[in-house]
Amino acid sequence: MESRNPVFTRRGFSRDTGYAGFNAPPQAGAAANPYAGNNPYATQAPPQYVPQTRPMTMDDVVVRTSLTLGTVIAGATVGWLFLTAHLGFAIGAGLVAMLLGFGQSFLRKPVPALILAYAALEGVFLGALSGFLNSVPQLHGAPMQAVLGTMAVFVTMLIAYKTRIVRVTARFTRFVIIAAIGFVLLSLVNTLFAVFAGGDGLGFRSGGLGIAFGVVGVVLGALFLALDFKQVEDGIAYGAPREESWLAAFGLTLTLVWIYMEMLRLISILRGD
Repeated sequence: MESRNPVFTRRGFSRDTGYAGFNAPPQAGAAANPYAGNNPYATQAPPQYVPQTRPMTMDDVVVRTSLTLGTVIAGATVGWLFLTAHLGFAIGAGLVAMLLGFGQSFLRKPVPALILAYAALEGVFLGALSGFLNSVPQLHGAPMQAVLGTMAVFVTMLIAYKTRIVRVTARFTRFVIIAAIGFVLLSLVNTLFAVFAGGDGLGFRSGGLGIAFGVVGVVLGALFLALDFKQVEDGIAYGAPREESWLAAFGLTLTLVWIYMEMLRLISILRGD
């Protein structure tokens, strides 16, 4: 199954095959590498001509991911220092960031300016929200705990993926996509009930049910990290164009933002606010 939802696809490196935007590694009888015809470094087919740019490498992914996350951190610093008392502006920045993220997800090719603009505005929103929560006595220090928790999830999943404790297969991907869609739909329903009926809606963001829902959100984020790692691995194996390292950076940033937000909500519930 292939999801066309831009939140759950990363516009992966496959053009002809794959599932949910992610391509499986080359196998006997599988479709030819979609990049083999225009990349002298790609496998499975002889090159037809020399491409204008070299294929993507792990260094490209690391550099662009660092740049994107660095932009998020810079935006978060601005939000924390100047917009903690003006959450209206921060929420506006978050909404614009969401629109930019959807826009990039629907495009066939990465637009670095769009990705960095998303990162900056998302950072402003996260920084202002985190600063506001940190000012609440019961939640002082919660943002730092959420950052450490996000880092722990990232390192744990990276180790689990590299040691093949977690294996990304078609079935694994379908499960994660379906679970994430269900999670988001339940969140939206809960929000609608909260808006029209007051309180916490169906109770997915408070008490024991809220804790369980928060844990599920963090676990889903961790599983999406595995999909992101698979995307990077397959892109390098297939000789994806260098520019597509921006897609890897974009996908990793989306996932880390998801995990941080779920961590922050979970910590807020556990600390009684």
